[in-house]
Amino acid sequence: MDNIPNYPFVMVSNHQSPWESFFLQTLFLPTSSVMKKEILIIPFFGWAISRLKPISINRKLKVESMKKVVQIGGKRIRSGYAVLVFPEGTRNKPNEGIGKFGNSCGVLASNESVPIIPICHNSGKYWINKSFNKKRGDIDVIIGKPILGTDPKTITGEAYSWISKTYTQIC
Repeated sequence: MDNIPNYPFVMVSNHQSPWESFFLQTLFLPTSSVMKKEILIIPFFGWAISRLKPISINRKLKVESMKKVVQIGGKRIRSGYAVLVFPEGTRNKPNEGIGKFGNSCGVLASNESVPIIPICHNSGKYWINKSFNKKRGDIDVIIGKPILGTDPKTITGEAYSWISKTYTQIC
């Protein structure tokens, strides 16, 4: 927790299960999550999550989604929010490692002059994706040091490298 600043930042995490979507929103308040728009139409759950001011995107429209994350995410950061981004875009199975990262996290962080806080976990081992079944065990969560920079690709790459390396250590 020592690596979580008391000012806005871009939180970047690997994505394996619903667990991190819930848990990571509690690390810094307020937090606005980038999520696929389909989540918001789920009865009751989606309606409740919409109250948390997420940034909903259409993943098929990559350019428009990037613009929306940068525009609305920037407004949220300037209003004191952390912005949670899962740059892999979709959940990966734990045995597949870390997927390719999109650059929206780096663009947002560099545009707003805030750090990326990389977070790595192994929740997919216990909260199986697309299943109500949970396995017994402890989820490891490691929060990396802030990553600052002005080049979006460089800081996104640094976040990816740190999360990938850390993931091999905890799995």
